[in-house]
Amino acid sequence: MKRLAIVGGAGRMGQALARGLAARDEFAVVALIDEHPIAPLAGAICASDVSALDPSTVDVVIDFSSPRGVLASASWCSAHAVALVVGTTGLTDEHWSALEAAGQRVGVVVAANFAIGAVLAERFAAMAAPYFERVEIIELHHEQKVDAPSGTAIATARAIAGARRAKGRAPIEDPTTRFSVEGARGADVEDGVKVHSVRLSGLVAHQEVLFGSPGEGLTIRHDSYDRESFLPGVAIAVAHVSATTPELLRGIDSLL
Repeated sequence: MKRLAIVGGAGRMGQALARGLAARDEFAVVALIDEHPIAPLAGAICASDVSALDPSTVDVVIDFSSPRGVLASASWCSAHAVALVVGTTGLTDEHWSALEAAGQRVGVVVAANFAIGAVLAERFAAMAAPYFERVEIIELHHEQKVDAPSGTAIATARAIAGARRAKGRAPIEDPTTRFSVEGARGADVEDGVKVHSVRLSGLVAHQEVLFGSPGEGLTIRHDSYDRESFLPGVAIAVAHVSATTPELLRGIDSLL
């Protein structure tokens, strides 16, 4: 049985993970970490900082907190030989450097989206990308998501751009030359693949990839209606990762 500590345990995602993972026989949630007040979970300690953990009682730290929290988690896990699973987005080069350093000492899995359907949708989009002239991405999330575009949209755009380059397709050129409002055409993530971000109350996590060529179109859409959708992917990552197998695995695509 793997013993888990969840950083960001007071948040809606952290609470959903705590309940869902604790209900599985192969896991025990032993700690919830958050700087905000935490709703208690039977059998788990609550603390405000990862440094309060006893490393002998934890096998995997799961971080769904903030980029600043990821730095602390990566440092602590590396120093104490504890594996790490990260679902926090909005990471900069500084955060990735810390995760890469941790991955040289312990197992680390980082994913922008743990929903199985979202992972498959990204794979399908990369498969379709070379065969259409144009593609744009619309990502829709709840109003409390502070970063844009989403990590999922960025990963999808880069997968699409890479698949197009591999087939010798040129970057996509935007035909728009006149802008009534700057930014109306979205953000160019890579090679002309545009992303449009929507933030609305009532949403959880949703993404559409729209392809177009003369006479036809293709839409690939994934919807997470509840945070429970991320649980199976997190469980797969936690089951895979190990403190005794140093690595930095980006995404869970290879684990499916």
